[in-house]
Amino acid sequence: MGWFRAGSSVAKLASRRTLSQGGLYTARSRIVPSQNHYFHTTVFKSKAQSAPVPRPVPLSKLTDSFLDGTSSVYLEELQRAWEADPDSVDESWDNFFRNFVGQAATSPGISGQTIQESMRLLLLVRAYQVNGHMKAKLDPLGLEEREIPDDLDPALYGFTEADLDREFFLGVWRMSGFLSENRPVQTLRSILTRLEQAYCGSIGFEYMNIADREKCNWLRDKIETPTPMQYNRQRREVILDRLIWSTQFENFLATKWTTAKRFGLEGGETLIPGMKEMFDRAADLGVESIVIGMPHRGRLNVLGNVVRKPLRQIFSEFSGGTKPVDEVGLYTGTGDVKYHLGTSYDRPTRGGKRIHLSLVANPSHLEAVDPVVVGKTRAKQYYSNDVDRTKNMAVLIHGDGSFAGQGVVYETLHLSALANYTTGGTIHIVVNNQVAFTTDPRAGRSSQYCTDVAKALNAPIFHVNGDDVEAVVHACELAAEWRQTFHSDVVVDLVCYRRFGHNEIDEPSFTQPKMYKIIRNHPSALQIYQNKLLESGQVMKEDIGWISEKVSKILNEEFLASKDYVPKRRDWLSAYWTGFKSPEQLSRVRNTGVKPEILKNVGKAITTLPDNFKPHRAVKKVYDQRAQMIETGEGLDWAIGEALAFATLLVEGNHVRLSGQDVERGTFSHRHSVLHDQETGEQYCPLDHVIINQNEEMFTVSNSSLSEFGVLGFELGYSMENPNSLVMWEAQFGDFANGAQVIFDQFLSSGESKWLRQTGLVVLLPHGYDGQGPEHSSARLERYLLMSGDNPFVIPEMDPTLRTQIQECNWQVVNVTTPANYFHVLRRQIHREFRKPLIVMSPKNLLRHKDCKSNLSEFDDVQGHPGFDKQGTRFKRLIKDQNMHSDLEEGIRRLVLCSGKVYYELDDERKKNKATDVAICRVEQLCPFPYDLIQRELKRYPSM
Repeated sequence: MGWFRAGSSVAKLASRRTLSQGGLYTARSRIVPSQNHYFHTTVFKSKAQSAPVPRPVPLSKLTDSFLDGTSSVYLEELQRAWEADPDSVDESWDNFFRNFVGQAATSPGISGQTIQESMRLLLLVRAYQVNGHMKAKLDPLGLEEREIPDDLDPALYGFTEADLDREFFLGVWRMSGFLSENRPVQTLRSILTRLEQAYCGSIGFEYMNIADREKCNWLRDKIETPTPMQYNRQRREVILDRLIWSTQFENFLATKWTTAKRFGLEGGETLIPGMKEMFDRAADLGVESIVIGMPHRGRLNVLGNVVRKPLRQIFSEFSGGTKPVDEVGLYTGTGDVKYHLGTSYDRPTRGGKRIHLSLVANPSHLEAVDPVVVGKTRAKQYYSNDVDRTKNMAVLIHGDGSFAGQGVVYETLHLSALANYTTGGTIHIVVNNQVAFTTDPRAGRSSQYCTDVAKALNAPIFHVNGDDVEAVVHACELAAEWRQTFHSDVVVDLVCYRRFGHNEIDEPSFTQPKMYKIIRNHPSALQIYQNKLLESGQVMKEDIGWISEKVSKILNEEFLASKDYVPKRRDWLSAYWTGFKSPEQLSRVRNTGVKPEILKNVGKAITTLPDNFKPHRAVKKVYDQRAQMIETGEGLDWAIGEALAFATLLVEGNHVRLSGQDVERGTFSHRHSVLHDQETGEQYCPLDHVIINQNEEMFTVSNSSLSEFGVLGFELGYSMENPNSLVMWEAQFGDFANGAQVIFDQFLSSGESKWLRQTGLVVLLPHGYDGQGPEHSSARLERYLLMSGDNPFVIPEMDPTLRTQIQECNWQVVNVTTPANYFHVLRRQIHREFRKPLIVMSPKNLLRHKDCKSNLSEFDDVQGHPGFDKQGTRFKRLIKDQNMHSDLEEGIRRLVLCSGKVYYELDDERKKNKATDVAICRVEQLCPFPYDLIQRELKRYPSM
């Protein structure tokens, strides 16, 4: 075998040291034909091209333990320091030197070996652990030109080919597998052979950037095994079967629908056996539910072969499908292309368990689904009491271009370790086609790997050759084990290719002629694996033929069945959503008032602080004032109205979650839901103590990271899991919401129509021109009205017994003017038989406005109290003029319709001018528009 690069020698090492000390040299490496492939060429750059070379650091300033030593000069200084005083070095180095001296005395074969040689060998081993991935065989097409670091050249450490059969002492450094303490003396040849097999095969491991030594040691135990990983015959037959399914599924679609866009998986077919083995392993380790997010490429294959959506249904969708049967609760919507749709199924695993899989629907906007999946997973963990976060797991599949290029990837990664957003680790699989649509990697990213963004999290990254299905399976299983062991993110970079263009009718040779010349003649992963198994003798040609015929037969049977396939009631209702109604079903409006005694009790609970708690004096004054409001029942402001809505929903058993930037205190210092002891720093949240033994997450208020796209997507996913929860996201200022415009456009405003998924997410957008400049004024109310599904040219059926206006609209937009109405609109989100997003233009100056107050009687359900009408107490879509309350009013010459804080300004002006002939009505709900109430008001004023 060839290990050394051409021209390697001890003299070369000495010359490099001399040159590096003079600052004249920077080394890069390339593979050249050599008798020994472990030694390679070092190419010298001129001084003009060179980068600065770091100077040696004095021993007194180095704090490395044995595991982290990197400088040969440092090692020599350490040895001299140890000889003078063993206590002057780190304990791990002291152990090494002591053991080396003892081993040299008892093993004559290494008596001539110096300590420096042994330590340099350990540095060579470490170099493979750090940079071995640079030498791994990752590109199935062989197109990638990568420079091999000099660190992997044994000559750099003073070794020559004459040293290959010498025995070397490895000491007591924390080794694993083939470098274990049981074999402390090994030849250089055997060490290099296993290093190449472990780190330079079909998997390249990046993990030495992880600061936690325990995690690194765990991975080394998995990687540095005494013998290379091999699967037995039974496992290989399972892998083969899954790879045949993946390959023939794509071939079948290509044959039946030759011109249809399907964004097939050809070139990356090993993803399917990799995912299935990952899920099997995860189930063995305790995972019961997996939420999946992925782009369009390979989605149909994942739906059919991993999630197990019925093949006849997929084929029927290709053929245009048939109209669903007419039944109660039918939910049709506008639909979406088949490679955007999601589904959920329970499927058995290879280990005999069952696992629930949910594939979340997503738009064409790559990576936008990432935070949605993570939020949905977090909600599943809450509702299943998965406090250890081991039963519910998120898996995200990415493209190479989007993983490197889309900012929401980092926004999602950034949530992974935050207390109120963590899910115990997400597994990321990058289907690396080595091209993004028509863009080459060199034009699509500045980093070496598309996965480098994950290094910010200290996440391990496994780069794997997509043509080696067993390596793909091994990497995927290892990822599942990592996630379940360390509860943190992990990345699998599946380096493959795209056999056809961006879609099947696209011509890729326009922009990648060299790549596609190679691809046209490149065998599939299935062909490669079949040949490997036939050569091993573990599988016969007849076995392969039998599996292929079985798969082909099932595909054809499902195709024939698809012609008569009639969709049943859409699977839009998970267990938690049973009984909720579609837009085609009339839903009754419910009262949102609360019994007075409950309001008093919860009001006291949320305004009482522990005796030994010392809040800021200004906050203490706020809470004293709130307690007085509850006691007197008068002058309730915006913050207490919101807190009462939260508290009453909690008492009724609902989960409440509010997140966003600075929401705990509130941007305008009005909420103060989390208080801080001014002496100890201890935190106290009164809404955590509304009921006895309240679950600590039942009410969650959390300051988020400085992200709109990622956090709003997270809360959207969270809200989709269970309807019995009030999930809210508040923008720091309303205009900041445009940082999450993709979520508004592609999910929140259109998701129900496209994918038949309801959500009751509430979005609070502080709004109002209050002298804070153009950037913090308007929440762009007009934008949300333009995106509404309310037809401006058609007045819908408004009869209360027939009205489905709000169910058929895509969302609700309100601009509320009283604390009581805000209280009722929040409670309305829960107290009805369907869910609909709510956009709130929340106020700024009304938070403390002297006239923006409500009495406690407006919150209750007592007949005769303000707010109680013919149907009871509920949210008022329109508040009529407050001067008179008759059904027919004379002498009014002008009716002003307005919304939001402008009402108070108009009312002040009316009072100043004593304009008794002007009536002002507040349109509290702008979408869907209250046509019926506007008509009623117009009829009240016949003099206009």
